[in-house]
Amino acid sequence: MEKITDISQLDFSKQYTYADYLTWQLKERVELIKGWLYKMSPAPSRKHQRILSIVFNQMFNFLEQKNCQVYTAPFDVRLVKNKGQKDKEIDTIVQPDICVVCDEAKLDARGCSGSPDLVVEILSPSTGKKDYNEKYFLYEKNGVREYWIINPDAESVEIFHLQKGEYNSIGVFGEYDLEGDVSSQIFPDLTLKLSELFK
Repeated sequence: MEKITDISQLDFSKQYTYADYLTWQLKERVELIKGWLYKMSPAPSRKHQRILSIVFNQMFNFLEQKNCQVYTAPFDVRLVKNKGQKDKEIDTIVQPDICVVCDEAKLDARGCSGSPDLVVEILSPSTGKKDYNEKYFLYEKNGVREYWIINPDAESVEIFHLQKGEYNSIGVFGEYDLEGDVSSQIFPDLTLKLSELFK
């Protein structure tokens, strides 16, 4: 069996599984969505990383005394169809910029098996379409209770809240007005100042 050490050795017209994914020794980060391979963006911009640090730190501090844990990429989230799925049956592995998991049973040595409660994706030029399309519907279908999309260029945060199996946009915060705050729907006391996030 050929040792996979470079992304050029993979076939983007072929579907893969988590069992395949575990054998790869790539320098690049990749995700699988319904078996299809997606390259992740190269090293994020400084602005992206600063926003990620602020959001992660705020969430970490807020959740420290609660029964939830927060993680940043690279952190594998296997979106499984059922709890007993074998590696060769799992076809979706994503690495959200930030995710919050409140069910400790979903956490193991390899990451998260199941849907996080909250996911944050920070847009980059190469990921914007995927975050607003494939990942949006993926998170919705798999029951991620809250999905944040942060746009560093527009200086905005859009929050989607899952209600009756569908995402509803709570609103777009920021975009020319950074005086307010942005708050989680599932953690109402978790509030971030937009001026701090995008200064």
